[in-house]
Amino acid sequence: MTQRFTQAVATTPQQTPPIWCMRQAGRYQRSYQALRHRHTFDDLCRQPELSARVAMNAVEEFDFDAAILFSDLLYPLDALGLPVRYDDGGPKLERRLTAESVESLRDADEAIEHLAFQAEAIAETRHRLPTDRGLIGFVGGPWTLFVYAVEGTHVGALTQAKTAWPLYRRFANRVRPLIERMAKAQLDAGADLVMVFDTAAGDLSPAAFRQHVAPDLDAIATARPHRLGYYARGLHPAHLDGRGAASLGPWAGLGIDWRWNLADVLEKSRCGFVQGNLDPSILHLSGATLIRALDEFLDPIARLSPEARRGWICGLGHGVLPGTPEASVKAFVSAVRTRLS
Repeated sequence: MTQRFTQAVATTPQQTPPIWCMRQAGRYQRSYQALRHRHTFDDLCRQPELSARVAMNAVEEFDFDAAILFSDLLYPLDALGLPVRYDDGGPKLERRLTAESVESLRDADEAIEHLAFQAEAIAETRHRLPTDRGLIGFVGGPWTLFVYAVEGTHVGALTQAKTAWPLYRRFANRVRPLIERMAKAQLDAGADLVMVFDTAAGDLSPAAFRQHVAPDLDAIATARPHRLGYYARGLHPAHLDGRGAASLGPWAGLGIDWRWNLADVLEKSRCGFVQGNLDPSILHLSGATLIRALDEFLDPIARLSPEARRGWICGLGHGVLPGTPEASVKAFVSAVRTRLS
C-alpha cells in the first residue's frame, strides 16, 4: 500500500498530503490520561509495549499518516550521567552540567546502552503499525540538550548557556556521537525518518547558530544522509543563510513553525520535505470559527499544484498544546483531507 508519508519524504508529488503533528500523542488525549492514571510518565517511555500503545493510540484515534516514537528529549542527558527525574511537574535535573562535570560524562558506547528502550519501542510500534503508515524517531539537538543541562529549562533568556560557548564545545563533542548512535539505532529498528528536535536553537542569533551549532548539525546529518529531518522552534530563514535546510547539510527536510509563509516555502524549497505549520493555538477554536481558520490556512496551499507542494507534510508549527479539544484535531485532519483530495 502507498504511504503518503514516505512519498512526501521522497518529495513525490501527491494530491493529498500526509498529516503528522509533533506531540500528537500526549496530554490532550483522554486515552493518554487514562494510561497516566495507571503508569508514570517514565514507565510509558521506558516500557516499549506502553510506548508503542501511546504512539498507536494517536494514529488510531485521529487517523494520522505517521506514528512517532513516544519518549522524551532529555533521556540522553540521563544516559550520559546527568540524572533526570520525571514527575507531574515535568522533568528535573538532579545536577547541572559544569566545566568540572563535563569530563565525567559517559562516552557514547556506554551511554547508548542506557537508551536501548527507545529502539525497542520503535520496533514494537513498527510491529503494530499498518503498512500504509510511516514511523518517525527523534533525537534532541546538541544545543537544546546543552541548554537544559546548563539551565534546567528551555525558558527565559538562556544567559548561562549563551555565555558558555567553550563549555558547549566540550559537551557537543561528547553528545554528538551519542546522537548519531541514537539515530542509527532508531533507523535500524524500523523508523522511516528521525527528526532532530532543537527546541532552543531558534533563540540563538543567526551568526551564533551558524558559527557554533550548524557544524554539529551538519556532522549529524552527514552520518545518516537524507534520513534525518530538522526542526527548531523560532528558526528564521536568516539562521539558514537564506538557503533552507540545504545550508545545514544533507537533511531529508525541515520543519517550520507558524511564523513562516508555508506557500512561499513550498514554492521555493527544493531541499527536501517541509513539515508544518498551522499555529497550534488555532486548534483551541471550535465549530464554524475553527473551520474558517482552517480554510484561511489551506486556501493559499490549495492553489498550488501537487507538483508545487510536493514534499509537504501537513501538521502544526509546533506541538499539540495541552487542553486542545480532540474534536478540533479531528476537524483539522478532516478539513485537510477534504480540501486536498
